Amino acid sequence: MSDRTATRRGALKGIGATVAAATGITAFSVSGAAQSPWTAVESPTGNTLHDVEYTDEGAYAVGGGGVVLERTPLGWQKIVDGGPTGNGNSLYGADVTDDGKRLWFVGSSGAIGEYDVESGVLTDHSAPMDVTNNFNDVSVTGRADEANVYVAGDSGKMYYSFENGASQTWEYVTPGSGSAINAVDFFDDRKGHIVDGNKSVFRTSDGATWDKIGLADANVNFYGVDSDGFDDVWISGGGGMIFHWDGVEWTPADTGDAGLRDIEVTDDDSDGLTVGGGGKVYDLDEKWNQQATPSGQNLKAVVRGSTDIAVGSGGTIVER
Repeated sequence: MSDRTATRRGALKGIGATVAAATGITAFSVSGAAQSPWTAVESPTGNTLHDVEYTDEGAYAVGGGGVVLERTPLGWQKIVDGGPTGNGNSLYGADVTDDGKRLWFVGSSGAIGEYDVESGVLTDHSAPMDVTNNFNDVSVTGRADEANVYVAGDSGKMYYSFENGASQTWEYVTPGSGSAINAVDFFDDRKGHIVDGNKSVFRTSDGATWDKIGLADANVNFYGVDSDGFDDVWISGGGGMIFHWDGVEWTPADTGDAGLRDIEVTDDDSDGLTVGGGGKVYDLDEKWNQQATPSGQNLKAVVRGSTDIAVGSGGTIVER
């Protein structure tokens, strides 16, 4: 994905066409379930895991009760319990600096943490501007100690700091109607996307101001966004729906009825994964193929890497 890691997402340009049937857009084909090398691995927590990311030191997952897990040669181990404040606030989103050295995570009651994966030092940035609302997701760009930090608020606000989350550097903006912002992702320092609970997609080119760009007549909520450039954006949502923007039009794919909570696609669109309710996993190989998994638990997030990892309810971790 341009000059960032394969898990980065990006910004749209222009207003997308509607995805209603009347548009005549042909949907991606979707095949049925097939065998898959996904395996369940032992988890050190029974709390729901909401996000998973790769750093230079390996994979990390975050979840309920403020747990942070690290994937080690001896298996997954708990390295933080209670979140950045120690109060047990659940963590809902995570992201990694461009150099892979810092893991940022956000969650309930204004929780924001920055974890140095090399030294093991955890820095608490919680309650910026004295805000203690729930934070649903985070995207960071730039290197450790120099990051731009973008936090998606449950109250419909985007909070941002261009100075590594330092006190007195935070600002906020309300891009839409005040509906919860469910996911955020940036493909460049100040260029990115958000999706909210009002079936809306917004883009920014400066990290501070947002323009609504769709998605008309989608008729489902949006939960995940993965963009690889101005003309290559993927969205996952309710009712098993996936939407792709190619710079000209939106193309929908209907995988079934499971809400799809997260999506990751390569920058050349040759491979991708999306996960959701009931342990559903779909793999992109020209078309979206359902893959069998060893868990029926709801999956919340997925990351691609040397080992692909999906996490979800009850501390579920599956790998391939």
